Amino acid sequence: MSANTFGVLFRVTTWGESHGPAIGCVVDGTPPGLALSEADIQPWLERRRPGQSRFTTQRREADQVVILSGTLEGLTTGTPIALQIQNEDARSKDYSEIADRFRPGHADYTYFQKYGRRDYRGGGRSSARETASRVAAGAVARKVLGAGVVIRGALVQMGPHAIDRARWDWAEVERNPFWNPDAAMVPVWTEHLEAVRKAGSSTGAVIEVVAEGVPAGWGAPVYGKLDADLAAALMGINAVKGVEIGAGFAAAALSGEDNADEMRMQGGRVTFLSNQAGGILGGISTGQPVVARFAVKPTSSILSNRRTVTTAGEDVIISTKGRHDPCVGIRAVPVGEAMMACVLADHMLRHRGQCG
Repeated sequence: MSANTFGVLFRVTTWGESHGPAIGCVVDGTPPGLALSEADIQPWLERRRPGQSRFTTQRREADQVVILSGTLEGLTTGTPIALQIQNEDARSKDYSEIADRFRPGHADYTYFQKYGRRDYRGGGRSSARETASRVAAGAVARKVLGAGVVIRGALVQMGPHAIDRARWDWAEVERNPFWNPDAAMVPVWTEHLEAVRKAGSSTGAVIEVVAEGVPAGWGAPVYGKLDADLAAALMGINAVKGVEIGAGFAAAALSGEDNADEMRMQGGRVTFLSNQAGGILGGISTGQPVVARFAVKPTSSILSNRRTVTTAGEDVIISTKGRHDPCVGIRAVPVGEAMMACVLADHMLRHRGQCG
């Protein structure tokens, strides 16, 4: 299987399957001399780890990362960094009844059409379990970026229920299980997700990721645009069906006057009076916060009966058993942060390589 690697100078290759012995990644291109240990990576994995609330899958994984290569005496050497995470709570038997059935909404059918076979145990490579490797890589990317770049994510919509942006509070994101920046919406989302969970169904979500401290100049025209690479990275996350930068699709309803981010000099430097562009113009960062949002579809694994077909071409009914997130968007927040970090680290190194 090809296409398991992304990035140009900061390159990440992920490996492993949902129900295999382990998953992991190889991060190549990290500069030498950066302090890096498992303790620098583990806190980010804890944010994505399953089984931390009744609103996520109850699969119990410690997600303990082990650095296999690329460091010496606590510092990066400049060689490939290999990271491994053991799978400890895989229950392949949950999928034995659907080994020959394509789950609607999943990649079962398309993988089978492409490769002639598929890993039915939780989807194999197509499982959201793979995103733990991305979060680990994102922790390394944050080290490359340094403390000056701060990346934070939040869930801004669950199902039909969107937050009130006037009540946005970053501190609130850490106080509830939904990464919700609007305290008033926490009980609304709780009631909504409880109903969805009890019905054996699922719901979608929208996640927003903001990177502050990104200087002007990262990115490149025409085929190395920062926003294009960021959109590709976020679109590559499991279950993502839409990405927007800055005002995004809402820009279509704006006038030219409202959409143009006017500029003024302040303290000897250029400042912007708005940020409809999401911190990127012409594919190059403006120095404003880089803002991206992505939409995650409802989890395809649901208990209700759905019509499908078998590998032999028979019409059948399927119900997906096992442990699944009623809203996969909740655990997608740290994944979105990680992909933002990886893209920014890559473009930082690319900018340094060309412009010094």
